Amino acid sequence: VHLLCVFIYLVCFCPASRAQGSASSVPAIPNPFPELCGPAKSPVLIGSLPPTSTNKHLIKVYGEDSHSRSVWVSRGSTAREVCHLLVQTAHCSDQENWALLELHPTLGLERCLEDHEVVLEVQATWSLKGDTRFVFCKNYAKYEFFRKPTLFFPEAMISDSADVTKGMTSSDLIQNLLRSGTCPEIQGFLQVKEPSRKSWKKVYFFLRRSGLYCSTKGSSKEPRHLQYVADLDDLNVYTVVNSLKLYSAPSDFTFCIKGSRNPLRVQDLKILCAENEQTRTCWTSAFRLFKYGKQLQSNYQLSKSQSTSEASLVAMDFSGKTGGRVIQNPTEAQSAEREEGQAWRVRRRRRMDRQCARSPHVCVCSFAAIHKSQPWFHGGVSRKDTQRLIEKQGLVDGLFLIRESQQHAQCFVLSLCYKLKPKHYLVIPCEDDGRKYFTMDDGVTLFIDLLQLVEFHQINKGILPVCLKHPCVCVAL
Repeated sequence: VHLLCVFIYLVCFCPASRAQGSASSVPAIPNPFPELCGPAKSPVLIGSLPPTSTNKHLIKVYGEDSHSRSVWVSRGSTAREVCHLLVQTAHCSDQENWALLELHPTLGLERCLEDHEVVLEVQATWSLKGDTRFVFCKNYAKYEFFRKPTLFFPEAMISDSADVTKGMTSSDLIQNLLRSGTCPEIQGFLQVKEPSRKSWKKVYFFLRRSGLYCSTKGSSKEPRHLQYVADLDDLNVYTVVNSLKLYSAPSDFTFCIKGSRNPLRVQDLKILCAENEQTRTCWTSAFRLFKYGKQLQSNYQLSKSQSTSEASLVAMDFSGKTGGRVIQNPTEAQSAEREEGQAWRVRRRRRMDRQCARSPHVCVCSFAAIHKSQPWFHGGVSRKDTQRLIEKQGLVDGLFLIRESQQHAQCFVLSLCYKLKPKHYLVIPCEDDGRKYFTMDDGVTLFIDLLQLVEFHQINKGILPVCLKHPCVCVAL
């Protein structure tokens, strides 16, 4: 019937028929099926058609589950704008701490695009035959060096030639430099891969505002012993994944630098290896700050203005009759935190007892599997992949996930980041009065399920060095 109506409409009322004079005396009748004759307005086809503006370009972005989504972006779209577009289309729960990752799987290279970088300009440097891709993921550590600079720039790595005012500590120096849009000069030994060979050589490097230098004689910084290596304005810094296998690196803490405008070729990579994660993070952070300077500070301020800061959260006491009051004393605030945590646990236990009394079988099943629907639960992921996932989403204090233990049956592992290092805590099931619980401290503190364990430690440190803050999530597009 629909096709017959369309046929009659096309024969009688289309512009081509009126041009022949057959419809000049017929009154205009609205099209009863505009979605069939106007594909530009069709709700079915609109997703597959390009925008009317010629300034739009199609890019493909992958999630961490290897599924991809194609999005139309304008010529000048920045990484921050593309992330916000993906947040809306993927219906993500929060708006901040998202990042666009440039990934080169074959070479094992990846880097987080800066918020102000133009996405299409980055894509234009890729080889057409390569497997380079954009990955949409979490990154909590993009601007962490602004919040905890002394952790990212240890005093031992600050160059002796840094301009230190009399009486100024290294912490004050770093704070002043970061506020001015730069960072202190960095120095130290790095292992560098020799060109066209698998061997590595230990070299002393200096990173200054004018560029990257290496010493040809030990750790000497005399001008005649310094050799120019790279210009900071024309390079990108990448983290190297699986460097032990791909490049026979001395350790996993590997990174590389490459010209930002050159095509990605192995012979153009300057691959460097640090002795630990803090050293690698110091070098890569310094590269970013020297290259972008005030722009990174502007990005950080914009990000901070559009998100809820931890400093805006205060402890409150609502026990009085006059309303709530802000708890100023830190000791009193911690005591109130512990009391609230214990009260919450009692309420949760009573609620569970009532539910189990009504339907015991359903209660046991639901509480046993309640953690599987949580974003912080990652199933049977290995310890190595866990550390890799935490590193990718940002080595910030409080980043965590829970996974199944591969060495202990029916146990779980809480993996938590603290001071740039992932730490792992075994969660053991136990029984008390015929009930099953979970514990991390040999039964001193018991939890009825993993969800209660997480929610409790989000407000109480307990045996952990820091409260749980940021769930390590796997993004699906």
